[in-house]
This record gives sequence, C-alpha cells and structure tokens, in this order.
Amino acid sequence: MPYTFTLTTTIPASARQIYDAWLDSLGHSEMTGSKANTSNEVGADVSAWGGYITGRNLELTPTERIVQSWRTAQFLEEHEDSIITVTLEDAENGTLLTLVHSNVPDDQMSYEQGGWEQHYFGPMKKYFADRIRAGTGETPKRTAPRQKRRRAVATASKLKRATPKAKARKNKSHRRVGASAKSRRAKKTDRKLAKPKRRR
Repeated sequence: MPYTFTLTTTIPASARQIYDAWLDSLGHSEMTGSKANTSNEVGADVSAWGGYITGRNLELTPTERIVQSWRTAQFLEEHEDSIITVTLEDAENGTLLTLVHSNVPDDQMSYEQGGWEQHYFGPMKKYFADRIRAGTGETPKRTAPRQKRRRAVATASKLKRATPKAKARKNKSHRRVGASAKSRRAKKTDRKLAKPKRRR
C-alpha cells in the first residue's frame, strides 16, 4: 500500500533562488550535479537525473510551493505516480524546505531513508554555499525572532533617552563634590588666619 513521508532541511539560499533553480533546466542540473529538463509552467513535463526521474508540474506558487508528479525508473507499470510537494519558508541562515512525498510504493523506502538527502538536499546545500563563497549568490540573512528584535529596539531607545540625563546628573554630582571640597579648604584657611600667634 502506498505511503507518505515528510522531510525538512535548511538550505543556505533564498526561497527565490531555490524555486528558480528547481524549475530551470540548467539550474536544476547544476544544483543536483546531474542532467535535468524542467520548466516553470504548470502542466509541463519534467525530468531529472538523466531521465531516471520523470514527472509533470501540477501546481506552482512562485517562491513558496512546487507540486510535481514524480516517478522513478524503479516504479513498476502498475504503480501510480507519486507526488512531491516542496514548501519554502524563510528561516535563520537560509530557507526551510519541507518536502512531502506521497503515494510512494510501499516497497521503495530508499527515498525516505537517505535518497533525498544524498541526491538533493546534500548537493543543494553545497551548490548554494559554493555560490556564496564565490560571490555569485545571496548571503542568507540572520533573522532574529520578532520579539527579540522589538526588545532590542526598545532597549536601545531607552538608553538613548536616558543618556543625556545620566550625564547631567553625573556633572551635577561632580560640581557638588567640587564645591564641598572648596568649602572645606576655605574654612581651614580661615581658622589658620584667625588663630592668634603665641608670644615667646
């Protein structure tokens, strides 16, 4: 009986880069390291890994979602096409890719047990990381949690407002200390002048 599984990984690239590369023949070929013929048109036939994988675009949402029928050379005639759904979401240091592979023949477990990681996720990570090092790809942005960002902005603003007052208080305190010291020195001098000299 066919089954469904879900895999997730983080790719060091933007959702736009991954989406465009997946649906471009040259990009898909370079990304996986094997020949592919793909398209960004719904209904178009696609193939990858030199024809080992064949399928068709079923649903496309730019930069967000790719749905394709997916069939490998291991499928028998009585097997229906499987379906892959690739969802792309912004994440820290890149894009969170979620893959749902459904209607997989129950006797073919290799796709879940390392197949996707070995033939897609691993090569994709290396491909985009190499592009960043070569200066031809986007550097993934480090996105801090929204709550932390708000807290940091609020703290910075608070410190900015408090700084002038703090400086004023510090200067005022120095003036008081200085005046007090001067007063003590003046009193000491007055006592010396007022003290009568002893006759010999």
